[in-house]
Amino acid sequence: MMDAGIEDNSNHNFSGYDVRVTDAAQNGDTFVYVIKSQQIPSDTEYRVEREFEDFEWLHHCLLTQEGVTGLHGIIFPPLPAKPGTFLSNSEAKTKKKIESLAMVDDWQMYCRALEEYLHLVTAHTVLIKNPAVHSFLKHRELPIKTKVKKGIFNKLTQAVEELRKEHHKDIDDFFQNERDSNLTLTAFTKAAVEKFLEIVLTEQKIAIACGHFSTALHLGIGQDDDPADYAFAKMCLKLSEVLDTVKKNFEKVAENDLNTLGFNLELHSRFQDAEKEMLFRRTCKLVDVETANKNLGQAKPHKKAAMEDIKKAADKEFDEISGMAKVEIQRYHRERVRAFQKALIELSDSQLQTARECCVELKQQLAEFKQLCAE
Repeated sequence: MMDAGIEDNSNHNFSGYDVRVTDAAQNGDTFVYVIKSQQIPSDTEYRVEREFEDFEWLHHCLLTQEGVTGLHGIIFPPLPAKPGTFLSNSEAKTKKKIESLAMVDDWQMYCRALEEYLHLVTAHTVLIKNPAVHSFLKHRELPIKTKVKKGIFNKLTQAVEELRKEHHKDIDDFFQNERDSNLTLTAFTKAAVEKFLEIVLTEQKIAIACGHFSTALHLGIGQDDDPADYAFAKMCLKLSEVLDTVKKNFEKVAENDLNTLGFNLELHSRFQDAEKEMLFRRTCKLVDVETANKNLGQAKPHKKAAMEDIKKAADKEFDEISGMAKVEIQRYHRERVRAFQKALIELSDSQLQTARECCVELKQQLAEFKQLCAE
């Protein structure tokens, strides 16, 4: 729900979409994602194929649209990192581990991450009004796309700006506290995701080890006339079945972890970065306001009027961004708690169901093993 003081400058009426990313197919060096959508309440279904660069184009359109009051105060839904990106330094390796949570199971999880991104965009009452969103979901051929600049010079410029302004003291305690909280939570969230991924990888390693042990029990078992050897071989085969059940259980446990809490933590980690970017944009505008006030105080008489207009424009834009940002922060924290609660419930339910299924199989195999030993 948007703040009443935020003006709507769009010609589009708010209308949500039911969006699904149903498949991914490799086309040369790129992947093509199949998107099916239905605009609510229409019954018409649209089917389009998009590459990752198309998602980048959409995200760029959302970031750079004009005529939207308080645009820089929006926490933009974070776009998943491009699959296949290789990073070198230690911080980048950590980021790569985090991103790998959404890149398993034959791209199903990555498709889900892209689908969630589209859900977040289409559910946003401001972003949904951008014509690029409707073109992206409805039109098979997109308009001519402007190449998104990602050169090293732009990255260096942004890094210098962050060093200059990220520690600038805020005039509003609400935003200063939010910046401090974001800085702390971002580090904690990335650490939590990394540790959680280590747990999942350990579960997968245990499953692999069980599989190897199960296979090893088959080795050396042949047709032997010795009754003792034959009985031992039957026990080995039965134990192999037990280990195979344990293997499948750990595989399912790891899958449940990724599909529930793992997916939520990875998304939340990206959202922390998105909030940080929004707070930084507001800080930059705060610096512009303070610079305008300083220039007005130092302006010569014949430039006073021009400097006054610049100051008023800067103040107006800063107030609009701050108004939007407060609404966005409150909504973000509300949704974050709801999503985390949902992920924990889904994790508990899925692991409980998996444990029950495994328990039934192991109970049956234990009974068979006891009967085998009694023979």
